[in-house]
Amino acid sequence: MARQPRISLGGTPHHVQVRGHNGQPICADATDRQHLLGCLRDALREHGIALHAYAVLPSALHLVLTPVEPEHIGRMLQSIGRRYVATFNARHGRTGALWEGRYRAHLLDDGPHLLACMRLVESAAREAGASDESSLAHHLGQRRDALVTDPAAYWALGNTPFEREAAYRHWIEQGVAPAERAAIDAALRSGRPWVPAGAAAALERQLGRSLAARPRGRPRNLVEKSVPK
Repeated sequence: MARQPRISLGGTPHHVQVRGHNGQPICADATDRQHLLGCLRDALREHGIALHAYAVLPSALHLVLTPVEPEHIGRMLQSIGRRYVATFNARHGRTGALWEGRYRAHLLDDGPHLLACMRLVESAAREAGASDESSLAHHLGQRRDALVTDPAAYWALGNTPFEREAAYRHWIEQGVAPAERAAIDAALRSGRPWVPAGAAAALERQLGRSLAARPRGRPRNLVEKSVPK
């Protein structure tokens, strides 16, 4: 069965996940992690993508970003793959694929859902002991991260940096609710947008396609025709 085209829009936030092949680590040490982040920095500049949050986890890279054009996401990841994977393989005496075949991604609204996805990504880094390889410290005011472009939803948290950082710290400390985590995981698996219910219809008009989940299996009319009478 042919793959369905991705649901993607330029100028709209996306949550993107790239996983290690067969769940294997994508970085073996600090040198790998710094090289990966350097490749990410160069690819963001090359393709004009605004990065809002990121986390380098043991076996996955999570990004929350806004591309100018939807195809820029794939081009950015291809650029990172060319630069990073060759160096990783040479350093560790290996060959073959490092990434799982197809990256996962889904659209977000630019308000609370965007902040919630940022929290999920950065909380995952903290839980994995990888806070230093994430944007969490940036949003808490502990360091300035040149990779990060803060979205409007983050700026709306307060009138001063201190207010924004305090509000975001409280947001992080609230933790990710199980239902919220499940909704984001489902969006990553399906590729369908995670947006407020009222926004889905407008998004369908903008995309010119239905966002409803298609039933699994063969279309009903084909199944009926194949049943012996």
